[in-house]
Amino acid sequence: MPASDEFPFPRHAVIIGAGAIGLMSAIHALDQGLQVTLLDFNEAGSEEASSYGNAGWLSSHSVIPPVEPGMWKKVPGYLADPLGPLSIRWRYLPRLMPWLLRNLASARRERIRATARALRSLAVDARLLHQEVAQRAGVGHLIDTSGVLHVYRSRRHFEADAFGWSVRHELGIRWTELEGEALRRREPDLDPAFGFAVHVDEAGHCRNPGAYMQALEAYARARGARRVRGRATGFRIEEGRLKAVLTGDGELACDAAVISAGARSGQLAAAAGDRVQLESERGYHASIAGHAQQATARTPMMVSEFKVIATQMDGGLRIAGQVEFASFEAAPDWRRGEIMRDIALKLFPGLPRELPAADVKFWLGRRPSTPDGMPCIGYASASRDIVHAYGHGHIGLGCSARTGRIVAQLLAGQEPEIDLAPFSPQRF
Repeated sequence: MPASDEFPFPRHAVIIGAGAIGLMSAIHALDQGLQVTLLDFNEAGSEEASSYGNAGWLSSHSVIPPVEPGMWKKVPGYLADPLGPLSIRWRYLPRLMPWLLRNLASARRERIRATARALRSLAVDARLLHQEVAQRAGVGHLIDTSGVLHVYRSRRHFEADAFGWSVRHELGIRWTELEGEALRRREPDLDPAFGFAVHVDEAGHCRNPGAYMQALEAYARARGARRVRGRATGFRIEEGRLKAVLTGDGELACDAAVISAGARSGQLAAAAGDRVQLESERGYHASIAGHAQQATARTPMMVSEFKVIATQMDGGLRIAGQVEFASFEAAPDWRRGEIMRDIALKLFPGLPRELPAADVKFWLGRRPSTPDGMPCIGYASASRDIVHAYGHGHIGLGCSARTGRIVAQLLAGQEPEIDLAPFSPQRF
């Protein structure tokens, strides 16, 4: 790799966070000829990591932010129903309010269109980019490229989502409609009350996100990446140049760093000169093994009515989704996991009505979410030696492959492959 006038090689980059974004950044930084250290207090792919428990979607069409026109009218209902598809714990509302007000302000049709255009540039070809990296890491079998479904009770319910689908169509996204018997043939275990779906062929999914993350870390380490267990607390910057990442155990000398610590990235962003609006958007899943093999989702499916995704993983049927806003440290409300389980029973009548407790596992993860639905990607204000890469919300796994490529380009002083202006960490 030729030297950059701004960033002479070889550079040593500390990548803070060994989730999907951090691991993809590490692999592509190695491709650029950088020395890489991965810094995280969790093991890659462990249950403590958010990448472990997501819905597994590699959805290049997931470009509509999780807001809608008139959403502000629903906030009182969110506060009143602690077990609804989007809930806010009362005690957390004062802290959430600045984020929430900006989030509601972004729920305008033209703003949503602009966001979708930006997100499409980041998400396009997601399954192909993942397929390429997974094959390099020896786990190409974990990437399924057969598409995903969006399921509705009827065509009328689908048409109620017309705005979002029209925006997708404007961006070149296409789908196939399945109705009645055609849907029954594709998904024989799905409750017949759901009679309409669209199949998005360009999407895919990961069969085992935890195993995928472990394989990506092993691949990076086999190529020379170093792994350090610990928590970053800040940076030592002198005259605009990064000298070290600060940790609870001392300094890690380096001349480049990537903030990819998920929902914990806000404090590090401030240390790098940028105050961003980032919230921990808590999501639960229920995983059903054993009897789940008797009734399952042949194709990963988003069920709009319940705001969940059902995916058959290697380890069982996973029902994931919905949103809870509470402090990062707040205790889990496992009733929300039980809701995921009960939704599975509604979707797939072939599941036993009384699932053995040993067959059901609940999990809680924390999505790093910005109020406008777009991640933060770009150089830090305090030093161009530091790169922001977090805030992907519901699309972190899918967008991680391209984000990792972009991070590596920034570390190498190259022009990024897409316009990063919409993702500027300074936009707040």
